[in-house]
Amino acid sequence: MKEYMMIFVGADYQELGLSPEDLQGRMGKWWAWSAKMKEAGIIRGGNALHSSGKRITGPDRIVSDGPFVESKELVGGYYVVTADNTEEVVKIAQDYPDYDLGGAVEIREVMVFDQ
Repeated sequence: MKEYMMIFVGADYQELGLSPEDLQGRMGKWWAWSAKMKEAGIIRGGNALHSSGKRITGPDRIVSDGPFVESKELVGGYYVVTADNTEEVVKIAQDYPDYDLGGAVEIREVMVFDQ
């Protein structure tokens, strides 16, 4: 089995102006999807991310505050899952709760270095 990171890209819920009821319903979909992966024994971890942060760039280590204007997409969180191949992760990603809000899932295999 290999590990893959599923990176969730989409709009900030606060910017969408979701009602508390809509937000609660949306979170219920996330909990259900996460529970499904836990029951299958494939989820290794993950977290949601705040929309603001810091970025350090260049040889002068210039620090900027986010969200970043250069970025048109918000990375809202990630899961790390195990699967035999990328196609299996694509199937797992079919239940991603935010496709209806224009969200996307980027799938990347975790690189393992031998020491």
